[in-house]
Amino acid sequence: MDYGIKGKKALVTGSAVGIGKAIAVDLAKEGVKVVLTSRNEKELSKVMEQIGGRKAGHYAMICNLMDEDGPKKLFDDIQKNIGEIDIVVNNIGSTLEIKDPYCSISDWRKMFRLNLEIAIELNDLFIQNMKKKDWGRLVNISSTASMENNGPVTFCSAKASLTAYTRSMGRVLAIETDNVVMSAVLPGAVVTEGGHWERVLRENPEQAEKYLKERCPLGRFGKPEEVSPMVVFLCSEAASFCQGTITPVDGGQSRHYFNTGD
Repeated sequence: MDYGIKGKKALVTGSAVGIGKAIAVDLAKEGVKVVLTSRNEKELSKVMEQIGGRKAGHYAMICNLMDEDGPKKLFDDIQKNIGEIDIVVNNIGSTLEIKDPYCSISDWRKMFRLNLEIAIELNDLFIQNMKKKDWGRLVNISSTASMENNGPVTFCSAKASLTAYTRSMGRVLAIETDNVVMSAVLPGAVVTEGGHWERVLRENPEQAEKYLKERCPLGRFGKPEEVSPMVVFLCSEAASFCQGTITPVDGGQSRHYFNTGD
């Protein structure tokens, strides 16, 4: 299938490992020129090499988007050195190992900063040019934890906000312009390099086995490469009717109202 995005430019945040890396690789396969971002220069260099590097039109930017001026600085650097972006994939997100529901307000702010605020800031910055061109795709990587009690309270709350923002903002964009589309993908339990489930499999395989038996109909964890194709579709011309679309990619794991059965 021709997704109609060859030659377009995409920003993928948190693209050195895991789902972000898989998204960047798959977009590059479609002929998209990808801007990679991470704090991990070593891993980012590996991804750049894998997708063809600067010779193929790709860029790597080392940045910390948690900094107060992080999103604006990244936007300015891209505008100066790369030009207008057609596609934004907001992939960064984490529990930050903040599991205490009674944690400090400072920890709550960190959680919302990482999982919600950065995406909003970047989207607001890039949407204006997309509206002028009447074409753009913005995909927010949320989580199945945004729709049900599945993880720390802080993480569920932040991702729920990201999902609600996507649904609401997708409607706003549909009213304002014909072809700037915001959507979200909600991955289930996926094993990523250095991620939670990789660590559990290594340190407490019995817990992982119990989780798979009780929560995952397929009896296994997902892979980043099983999430990225859905993201690429939502970045494409084919997603022109997907304003505010919320798409779980979870192997049937979730039990919220998008799914049938118990």
